[in-house]
Parts: sequence; C-alpha cells; structure tokens
Amino acid sequence: EPTVRTELMEQIPPIAIFLQESRPKFPTAFFEYLMPIVVRYLTDVNNQVRKAGQEALLILLEQDLVAQSDIENKVCPILLDLSAPDSDDEYKVEAVNIICKMASMLSRTTVEHMLLPRFCELCSDGKLFQVRKICAANFGDICNAVGQEATERLLIPKFFELCSDSVWGMRKACAECFMAVSYTTSPEVRRSKLSPLFISLISDTCRWVRQAAFQSLGPFISTFANPSSAGLYIREDGTLSIRPSPQDVASNSCQASNDINFMSSSTNVA
Repeated sequence: EPTVRTELMEQIPPIAIFLQESRPKFPTAFFEYLMPIVVRYLTDVNNQVRKAGQEALLILLEQDLVAQSDIENKVCPILLDLSAPDSDDEYKVEAVNIICKMASMLSRTTVEHMLLPRFCELCSDGKLFQVRKICAANFGDICNAVGQEATERLLIPKFFELCSDSVWGMRKACAECFMAVSYTTSPEVRRSKLSPLFISLISDTCRWVRQAAFQSLGPFISTFANPSSAGLYIREDGTLSIRPSPQDVASNSCQASNDINFMSSSTNVA
C-alpha cells in the first residue's frame, strides 16, 4: 500500500539518527538497510511515496548522515537517470527540484563534477518550461554551491539564455535571483556582463519582469560595494544583511561601558 510506504519514509530520518547515536552497536545498519530503501523509493510509482522519499533524503543530507560514497555512487546516479532527456516528465521535474535543493548540502567537488553538467543541460530543456523555471528559480543557490570559477565559465552563459527566455516567468525568476548570481561573480564580470543584462530585464516588455527587476535593483547595486567597508554580506539563506563596522561595535561597547559607569556612580551617590 502506498500509504504504508509513505509512512515508512517518514520514519527513516529518526531511525537513522538513532542508529548514528548508537553506531558502535549498529555500525553498518543504516548503509546496508535504510539507505537502499530511500534510494529505491525515489523511483516509486506513487508520487506521494516519491515525495516522502525526497523529503527524507534532504533531512538525511542536512543532518550529514549520508556517506560521501553513497551520495556519489547511489544518490547522484539515480537523480541523473531521472533527469535524463528521455526521462518521464513528472520524474524529471522532481529530479531537477531535488538536485537544486541538495546542491547546498554537498561538497563543491561533488556538485561541480556530478550535478553541474546535468543542471546546465536542464537550463536549456526545450520540452518542459517547468524544468527551466526550477533552474532559474534556484540559479543563485547553484552558483553559490560551485563558486566563482565554475559560475563564470559554465553558468553565466546559461543565465543569459534564461534571462532571454520566451516565457516571461523565466525572466522574472532570473530577476528575482539576480543579486545572488552577481554576488558569486568577479567585479569585472559584474560590471561588463551582468549590468547590461540587468538593464535588459529592467526594460523588459512584461511588467511583472520589470517589477521584479526593480525590486532587485538595490540588492544588485549592493554587490558592487566593498564588503569590508560597506559591511554588506549575503546570509546562508541568500538574503542581504549588514555587518556592523568595527567602529560601531567599539562605539556601542564604549556607550555600554559609560552607561555602567554612570549607573555605578548614581548608586554610590544614593
């Protein structure tokens, strides 16, 4: 019954955590028994079971419970098969979604060598616009996962394609993640390539694309600032934040010290 398999998938992460904590007693139980079930259920015929399997896999990766060898030899090959050009449409959409979500949890080498080539292919998928849209929406995360060199060499050309896609939703998704992509590139690429590209989005024929671009204008401009002097940086969740300058920290500490001294003096006077 699909409901039984779905329930089983929901129990896998807590069981895996228990086995990890009791590893001396069960040294190979997770790798021999549980991990093969998770991998198998990624291709289950029932979509609810597959969804539960995907969620379980992400939790296991987030908790760092999956060995690097299992990621490279079991998980990645399945996802590459499911996202192949001749794969079923539903399976392909799910596979590209899970690839994008797990990229930030894997090592840079694994993402670059095993998943990045397929991601670049999926960015140009002419059959399913849903696949291209998932790639566009997660483009900044992939850039952050592989770093500047791979971003400029392989991903920026694909980003240009998506920014000129005939589907306006694709261009809108690119405008929304523009800051994250820009933050990963060098100042020269930012100035010479991304700036003209952003102007094309801010002048787009679709008002939804223009609106998204205008909302990203400030964050995009912030990527031109020197982080050490401007105090701007990108959090792990991709949002822009401001780091207090050393002068501000010193000033706040000094103020706090003065407040304490003042309170002490007031107490003594009383």
